[in-house]
Amino acid sequence: MKKIILASASPRRRELLRQIGLEFDVIPSKAEEKVAGQLPSEVVEGLALQKAEDVAAAVEEGIVIGSDTIVWQDGHIMGKPKDREDARRMLRQIQGSTHSVYTGVAILVKEGADVKRHVFSCETKVHVYPMTEQETEKYLDTGEPMDKAGSYGIQGAFAAWVKSIEGDYNNVVGLPVAALYQVLKQYL
Repeated sequence: MKKIILASASPRRRELLRQIGLEFDVIPSKAEEKVAGQLPSEVVEGLALQKAEDVAAAVEEGIVIGSDTIVWQDGHIMGKPKDREDARRMLRQIQGSTHSVYTGVAILVKEGADVKRHVFSCETKVHVYPMTEQETEKYLDTGEPMDKAGSYGIQGAFAAWVKSIEGDYNNVVGLPVAALYQVLKQYL
């Protein structure tokens, strides 16, 4: 069995890989993220590939998984908030509306000089109930929004405002593990 390496420090991605029974090492990418492309799928696929290539350059062989998640609304990317005010702005934008979450995945299967690449992305639409100012402030007080794209975690307290989703729930958490596994199983 080939060694699997997750090129991410995300505890959510680690949890999702463990959930499907994979054993893996974690080597977070140190690559400077350079956004390229116009479409959200191009952006996340490019960022995921940058992370995977950075880590793959440091290993002799194995399966390296890079990933990146963004929230996309009204033609704009919502990444992780810079501060509380930025998180507040994002929450005001997404409440009472629908946005898309895109996660890009890059799987590099490295055997010496031979590298096979599988890059894809998944989209999930998230419909959010309206939030009052008081609810927004209370959610900000949890600290949960600060390290998440779009300033929320669907698996946490924000679940109270998720009206519905169209697509893969795990994609919103940070990794579409079913789609990932379908590619991985040919190498395991």
